[in-house]
Amino acid sequence: MKLLIFAGGAGTRLWPLSRKNSPKQFEKLKDDTSTLQMAIDRVKSFGMENIYVSTNETYVPIVRDQVPDLFVDNIFTEPAKRDLAAAVGLSLCRLKNTGYSGPIALLWADHFMDHPDAFVQALQKAQELITQKSDQFVFLAEKPRFANQNLGWINVGSCVDPDVCQFEGWKYRPELIDCQNMFESGDWYWNPGYFVTDLDFVLGLYDVHMPDMCANLMAMSDDEQKMKETYHTLEAVSFDNAIVEKIRKDQAVVLKVDLGWSDPGTLYALKEALVSAQEKNLIKGESVNLDSKDCFIFNEQEGKLVTTIGLEGMMVINTQDALLVCHKDDVPRIKELLIAMEQDKKDYL
Repeated sequence: MKLLIFAGGAGTRLWPLSRKNSPKQFEKLKDDTSTLQMAIDRVKSFGMENIYVSTNETYVPIVRDQVPDLFVDNIFTEPAKRDLAAAVGLSLCRLKNTGYSGPIALLWADHFMDHPDAFVQALQKAQELITQKSDQFVFLAEKPRFANQNLGWINVGSCVDPDVCQFEGWKYRPELIDCQNMFESGDWYWNPGYFVTDLDFVLGLYDVHMPDMCANLMAMSDDEQKMKETYHTLEAVSFDNAIVEKIRKDQAVVLKVDLGWSDPGTLYALKEALVSAQEKNLIKGESVNLDSKDCFIFNEQEGKLVTTIGLEGMMVINTQDALLVCHKDDVPRIKELLIAMEQDKKDYL
Protein backbone atom coordinates (compact mmCIF):
# COMPACT_ATOMS: atom_id res chain seq x y z
CA MET A 1 0.00 0.00 0.00
CA LYS A 2 1.11 3.55 -0.75
CA LEU A 3 0.54 6.20 1.91
CA LEU A 4 0.04 9.86 0.94
CA ILE A 5 0.51 12.36 3.77
CA PHE A 6 -0.77 15.85 3.01
CA ALA A 7 1.25 18.66 4.60
CA GLY A 8 0.49 21.74 2.55
CA GLY A 9 -1.94 23.68 4.74
CA ALA A 10 -1.15 27.16 6.04
CA GLY A 11 -2.54 26.51 9.54
CA THR A 12 -4.14 29.95 9.78
CA ARG A 13 -6.49 28.92 12.60
CA LEU A 14 -3.46 28.61 14.92
CA TRP A 15 -2.21 32.15 14.29
CA PRO A 16 0.05 33.60 15.64
CA LEU A 17 1.70 30.27 16.56
CA SER A 18 1.36 29.10 12.97
CA ARG A 19 2.45 31.32 10.06
CA LYS A 20 2.45 31.01 6.29
CA ASN A 21 6.21 30.48 6.29
CA SER A 22 6.04 27.88 9.06
CA PRO A 23 2.55 26.39 9.39
CA LYS A 24 1.34 24.19 12.22
CA GLN A 25 2.36 20.81 10.76
CA PHE A 26 6.01 21.87 11.08
CA GLU A 27 5.80 23.44 14.54
CA LYS A 28 7.12 21.27 17.36
CA LEU A 29 3.97 21.39 19.45
CA LYS A 30 4.51 18.25 21.54
CA ASP A 31 7.60 16.44 22.87
CA ASP A 32 9.84 18.59 20.63
CA THR A 33 8.34 16.84 17.61
CA SER A 34 6.25 18.27 14.79
CA THR A 35 2.97 16.66 13.78
CA LEU A 36 4.50 15.91 10.37
CA GLN A 37 7.26 13.94 12.07
CA MET A 38 4.65 12.15 14.19
CA ALA A 39 2.64 11.30 11.07
CA ILE A 40 5.73 9.78 9.39
CA ASP A 41 6.78 7.86 12.51
CA ARG A 42 3.34 6.28 12.84
CA VAL A 43 3.52 4.60 9.43
CA LYS A 44 7.24 3.85 9.04
CA SER A 45 6.52 0.15 9.37
CA PHE A 46 4.98 0.24 5.86
CA GLY A 47 8.44 1.16 4.51
CA MET A 48 9.78 4.63 3.71
CA GLU A 49 9.69 3.78 0.00
CA ASN A 50 5.88 3.62 0.27
CA ILE A 51 5.42 6.95 2.08
CA TYR A 52 4.80 10.13 0.09
CA VAL A 53 4.37 13.70 1.32
CA SER A 54 2.36 16.27 -0.61
CA THR A 55 3.18 19.87 0.22
CA ASN A 56 3.52 23.34 -1.23
CA GLU A 57 6.85 23.77 -3.02
CA THR A 58 7.68 26.55 -0.52
CA TYR A 59 7.81 23.99 2.30
CA VAL A 60 10.09 21.41 0.66
CA PRO A 61 13.23 22.54 2.57
CA ILE A 62 11.33 22.18 5.88
CA VAL A 63 10.07 18.71 4.94
CA ARG A 64 13.56 17.55 3.94
CA ASP A 65 15.04 18.97 7.14
CA GLN A 66 12.43 17.37 9.41
CA VAL A 67 12.25 14.01 7.59
CA PRO A 68 15.74 13.45 6.16
CA ASP A 69 15.11 9.75 5.41
CA LEU A 70 12.13 10.53 3.15
CA PHE A 71 12.93 9.73 -0.49
CA VAL A 72 13.34 12.98 -2.46
CA ASP A 73 11.17 11.61 -5.30
CA ASN A 74 8.46 10.88 -2.72
CA ILE A 75 7.87 14.58 -2.08
CA PHE A 76 5.02 15.77 -4.29
CA THR A 77 4.73 19.55 -4.62
CA GLU A 78 2.06 21.94 -5.82
CA PRO A 79 3.03 25.40 -7.10
CA ALA A 80 -0.04 27.17 -5.70
CA LYS A 81 -2.80 26.58 -3.16
CA ARG A 82 -5.98 25.27 -4.82
CA ASP A 83 -7.53 23.34 -1.91
CA LEU A 84 -7.48 19.59 -1.41
CA ALA A 85 -9.40 18.31 -4.44
CA ALA A 86 -6.59 19.57 -6.68
CA ALA A 87 -3.80 18.60 -4.25
CA VAL A 88 -5.11 15.06 -3.75
CA GLY A 89 -5.85 14.60 -7.46
CA LEU A 90 -2.40 15.78 -8.50
CA SER A 91 -0.71 13.41 -6.05
CA LEU A 92 -2.84 10.51 -7.28
CA CYS A 93 -1.95 11.25 -10.91
CA ARG A 94 1.74 11.42 -10.06
CA LEU A 95 1.52 8.15 -8.18
CA LYS A 96 -0.23 6.58 -11.19
CA ASN A 97 2.61 7.84 -13.40
CA THR A 98 5.03 5.70 -11.38
CA GLY A 99 3.17 2.62 -12.64
CA TYR A 100 1.45 1.88 -9.35
CA SER A 101 -2.06 0.45 -9.00
CA GLY A 102 -3.58 -0.78 -5.78
CA PRO A 103 -4.54 0.34 -2.25
CA ILE A 104 -3.71 3.87 -1.08
CA ALA A 105 -4.15 5.66 2.23
CA LEU A 106 -4.88 9.39 2.33
CA LEU A 107 -3.51 10.78 5.59
CA TRP A 108 -2.96 14.18 7.19
CA ALA A 109 0.13 15.73 8.78
CA ASP A 110 -1.42 17.81 11.55
CA HIS A 111 -3.02 15.42 14.07
CA PHE A 112 -2.14 13.87 17.43
CA MET A 113 -2.66 10.20 18.30
CA ASP A 114 -2.18 8.46 21.64
CA HIS A 115 -2.40 4.93 20.18
CA PRO A 116 -0.24 4.78 17.02
CA ASP A 117 -0.10 0.97 17.07
CA ALA A 118 -3.90 0.86 16.77
CA PHE A 119 -3.61 3.19 13.77
CA VAL A 120 -1.19 0.84 12.01
CA GLN A 121 -3.48 -2.11 12.70
CA ALA A 122 -6.45 -0.17 11.32
CA LEU A 123 -4.54 0.71 8.13
CA GLN A 124 -3.55 -2.93 7.69
CA LYS A 125 -7.18 -4.01 8.11
CA ALA A 126 -8.33 -1.34 5.66
CA GLN A 127 -5.72 -2.51 3.16
CA GLU A 128 -7.13 -6.04 3.38
CA LEU A 129 -10.66 -4.73 2.79
CA ILE A 130 -9.58 -2.78 -0.32
CA THR A 131 -7.62 -5.76 -1.65
CA GLN A 132 -10.79 -7.85 -1.33
CA LYS A 133 -13.06 -5.19 -2.87
CA SER A 134 -11.34 -2.35 -4.67
CA ASP A 135 -14.35 -0.22 -5.64
CA GLN A 136 -14.93 1.30 -2.23
CA PHE A 137 -13.63 3.64 0.46
CA VAL A 138 -12.78 2.55 3.97
CA PHE A 139 -13.50 5.40 6.38
CA LEU A 140 -11.82 5.36 9.78
CA ALA A 141 -14.26 6.39 12.52
CA GLU A 142 -12.82 7.45 15.88
CA LYS A 143 -14.60 6.46 19.09
CA PRO A 144 -15.91 9.79 20.47
CA ARG A 145 -14.80 10.87 23.92
CA PHE A 146 -17.32 13.69 24.31
CA ALA A 147 -19.95 15.63 22.34
CA ASN A 148 -17.53 17.70 20.27
CA GLN A 149 -19.52 20.12 18.10
CA ASN A 150 -16.40 21.40 16.29
CA LEU A 151 -15.79 18.16 14.37
CA GLY A 152 -17.37 16.17 11.59
CA TRP A 153 -19.25 13.02 12.62
CA ILE A 154 -19.82 9.77 10.73
CA ASN A 155 -22.94 7.62 11.09
CA VAL A 156 -22.07 3.97 11.72
CA GLY A 157 -24.57 1.34 10.62
CA SER A 158 -24.83 -2.39 11.26
CA CYS A 159 -21.53 -4.24 11.52
CA VAL A 160 -20.41 -7.29 9.57
CA ASP A 161 -17.76 -7.91 12.20
CA PRO A 162 -17.06 -6.05 15.47
CA ASP A 163 -15.20 -3.20 13.76
CA VAL A 164 -16.29 -3.16 10.08
CA CYS A 165 -19.68 -1.49 9.63
CA GLN A 166 -21.98 -0.03 7.03
CA PHE A 167 -21.62 3.64 6.16
CA GLU A 168 -24.79 5.67 6.79
CA GLY A 169 -23.72 9.29 6.25
CA TRP A 170 -22.03 12.42 7.61
CA LYS A 171 -22.81 15.37 9.83
CA TYR A 172 -20.40 18.30 9.91
CA ARG A 173 -20.23 20.44 13.05
CA PRO A 174 -23.69 19.63 14.42
CA GLU A 175 -25.55 21.94 16.78
CA LEU A 176 -24.73 21.22 20.43
CA ILE A 177 -28.06 19.58 21.25
CA ASP A 178 -27.80 17.36 18.15
CA CYS A 179 -24.19 16.61 18.99
CA GLN A 180 -25.13 15.47 22.49
CA ASN A 181 -27.86 13.20 21.13
CA MET A 182 -25.49 11.74 18.55
CA PHE A 183 -22.85 11.09 21.20
CA GLU A 184 -25.33 9.35 23.49
CA SER A 185 -26.79 7.23 20.69
CA GLY A 186 -23.58 5.30 20.09
CA ASP A 187 -24.33 5.31 16.35
CA TRP A 188 -22.16 8.32 15.54
CA TYR A 189 -18.37 8.50 15.65
CA TRP A 190 -15.88 11.31 15.12
CA ASN A 191 -14.65 11.65 11.55
CA PRO A 192 -10.85 12.13 11.56
CA GLY A 193 -10.83 12.26 7.75
CA TYR A 194 -8.64 9.22 7.05
CA PHE A 195 -9.45 7.32 3.87
CA VAL A 196 -8.15 4.05 2.44
CA THR A 197 -9.21 3.21 -1.10
CA ASP A 198 -7.91 2.01 -4.47
CA LEU A 199 -5.92 4.38 -6.69
CA ASP A 200 -7.76 3.56 -9.93
CA PHE A 201 -11.15 3.64 -8.21
CA VAL A 202 -10.71 7.15 -6.84
CA LEU A 203 -9.23 8.41 -10.12
CA GLY A 204 -12.36 7.04 -11.76
CA LEU A 205 -14.45 9.11 -9.36
CA TYR A 206 -12.50 12.21 -10.39
CA ASP A 207 -13.24 11.40 -14.02
CA VAL A 208 -16.98 11.15 -13.25
CA HIS A 209 -17.44 14.02 -10.79
CA MET A 210 -14.61 16.43 -11.72
CA PRO A 211 -13.89 15.60 -15.39
CA ASP A 212 -12.25 18.91 -16.33
CA MET A 213 -9.99 18.89 -13.27
CA CYS A 214 -9.15 15.24 -13.87
CA ALA A 215 -8.12 15.85 -17.47
CA ASN A 216 -6.03 18.88 -16.53
CA LEU A 217 -4.32 17.06 -13.67
CA MET A 218 -3.44 14.07 -15.82
CA ALA A 219 -1.99 16.37 -18.49
CA MET A 220 0.15 18.39 -16.09
CA SER A 221 1.19 15.60 -13.70
CA ASP A 222 4.25 14.75 -15.80
CA ASP A 223 4.73 18.21 -17.35
CA GLU A 224 6.20 20.66 -14.83
CA GLN A 225 5.98 23.64 -17.18
CA LYS A 226 2.31 23.02 -17.94
CA MET A 227 1.63 22.60 -14.22
CA LYS A 228 3.21 25.96 -13.38
CA GLU A 229 1.21 27.62 -16.13
CA THR A 230 -2.13 25.93 -15.44
CA TYR A 231 -2.40 24.63 -11.85
CA HIS A 232 -3.37 27.99 -10.36
CA THR A 233 -6.43 28.10 -12.66
CA LEU A 234 -7.97 24.89 -11.26
CA GLU A 235 -11.16 25.13 -9.24
CA ALA A 236 -10.50 25.57 -5.51
CA VAL A 237 -12.75 22.97 -3.87
CA SER A 238 -12.27 20.55 -1.00
CA PHE A 239 -11.72 16.83 -1.56
CA ASP A 240 -14.76 16.12 0.61
CA ASN A 241 -17.07 18.31 -1.49
CA ALA A 242 -15.64 17.21 -4.82
CA ILE A 243 -15.40 13.45 -4.27
CA VAL A 244 -16.19 12.00 -0.85
CA GLU A 245 -19.67 13.46 -0.42
CA LYS A 246 -20.70 12.12 -3.85
CA ILE A 247 -20.02 8.44 -3.29
CA ARG A 248 -22.92 6.09 -2.69
CA LYS A 249 -23.41 4.45 0.69
CA ASP A 250 -22.69 1.05 -0.87
CA GLN A 251 -19.29 2.36 -2.04
CA ALA A 252 -17.95 2.69 1.50
CA VAL A 253 -17.53 0.85 4.77
CA VAL A 254 -16.62 2.19 8.18
CA LEU A 255 -13.79 0.86 10.31
CA LYS A 256 -14.30 1.73 13.97
CA VAL A 257 -11.09 2.73 15.76
CA ASP A 258 -9.88 4.07 19.08
CA LEU A 259 -6.72 6.02 18.26
CA GLY A 260 -6.75 8.61 21.01
CA TRP A 261 -7.03 10.99 18.06
CA SER A 262 -7.25 14.76 18.27
CA ASP A 263 -7.01 17.57 15.74
CA PRO A 264 -5.15 20.59 17.16
CA GLY A 265 -6.66 22.69 14.39
CA THR A 266 -7.42 25.69 16.58
CA LEU A 267 -5.72 27.23 19.58
CA TYR A 268 -8.32 25.87 21.96
CA ALA A 269 -8.28 22.42 20.33
CA LEU A 270 -4.51 22.39 20.81
CA LYS A 271 -4.98 23.29 24.45
CA GLU A 272 -7.59 20.51 24.86
CA ALA A 273 -5.25 17.97 23.25
CA LEU A 274 -2.33 18.73 25.56
CA VAL A 275 -3.98 18.90 29.00
CA SER A 276 -5.67 16.15 30.97
CA ALA A 277 -8.73 18.12 32.09
CA GLN A 278 -10.67 21.06 30.69
CA GLU A 279 -10.18 23.34 33.69
CA LYS A 280 -6.40 23.02 33.53
CA ASN A 281 -4.23 25.64 31.87
CA LEU A 282 -1.72 25.00 29.10
CA ILE A 283 1.27 27.23 29.85
CA LYS A 284 4.37 27.60 27.70
CA GLY A 285 7.14 30.08 28.43
CA GLU A 286 7.76 32.61 31.20
CA SER A 287 4.44 33.24 32.96
CA VAL A 288 2.85 33.82 36.38
CA ASN A 289 -0.87 33.23 36.78
CA LEU A 290 -3.26 33.77 39.65
CA ASP A 291 -6.64 32.01 39.74
CA SER A 292 -6.81 31.53 35.96
CA LYS A 293 -8.28 28.34 34.55
CA ASP A 294 -9.06 26.69 31.22
CA CYS A 295 -6.56 29.03 29.53
CA PHE A 296 -3.81 28.67 26.94
CA ILE A 297 -0.98 31.00 27.89
CA PHE A 298 1.98 30.98 25.51
CA ASN A 299 5.00 33.26 25.72
CA GLU A 300 7.97 32.80 23.42
CA GLN A 301 9.55 36.20 24.10
CA GLU A 302 12.66 36.00 26.26
CA GLY A 303 13.07 38.74 28.83
CA LYS A 304 9.32 39.39 28.98
CA LEU A 305 6.94 38.03 31.63
CA VAL A 306 3.28 37.30 30.83
CA THR A 307 0.97 37.49 33.84
CA THR A 308 -2.74 36.80 34.25
CA ILE A 309 -5.26 37.18 37.07
CA GLY A 310 -8.69 35.55 37.26
CA LEU A 311 -9.01 34.60 33.59
CA GLU A 312 -11.19 31.74 32.36
CA GLY A 313 -11.26 30.23 28.89
CA MET A 314 -8.79 32.75 27.47
CA MET A 315 -6.10 32.42 24.82
CA VAL A 316 -3.07 34.63 25.51
CA ILE A 317 -0.48 34.06 22.79
CA ASN A 318 2.64 36.24 22.83
CA THR A 319 5.19 35.70 20.06
CA GLN A 320 8.19 37.78 19.03
CA ASP A 321 6.13 40.03 16.78
CA ALA A 322 2.46 39.57 17.68
CA LEU A 323 0.13 39.29 20.68
CA LEU A 324 -3.31 37.66 20.53
CA VAL A 325 -5.80 37.78 23.40
CA CYS A 326 -9.24 36.25 22.87
CA HIS A 327 -11.85 34.08 24.55
CA LYS A 328 -12.03 30.42 23.53
CA ASP A 329 -15.50 31.00 22.04
CA ASP A 330 -14.01 33.58 19.65
CA VAL A 331 -11.18 31.39 18.40
CA PRO A 332 -13.08 30.62 15.13
CA ARG A 333 -12.98 34.36 14.38
CA ILE A 334 -9.20 34.31 13.96
CA LYS A 335 -9.79 33.80 10.24
CA GLU A 336 -11.78 37.07 10.22
CA LEU A 337 -8.90 38.74 12.01
CA LEU A 338 -6.40 37.60 9.38
CA ILE A 339 -8.65 38.86 6.60
CA ALA A 340 -8.79 42.25 8.32
CA MET A 341 -5.00 42.23 8.69
CA GLU A 342 -4.59 41.52 4.98
CA GLN A 343 -6.97 44.33 4.09
CA ASP A 344 -4.96 46.69 6.32
CA LYS A 345 -1.76 45.35 4.74
CA LYS A 346 -0.43 44.21 8.12
CA ASP A 347 2.41 41.87 7.23
CA TYR A 348 2.26 39.48 10.19
CA LEU A 349 0.75 36.42 8.49
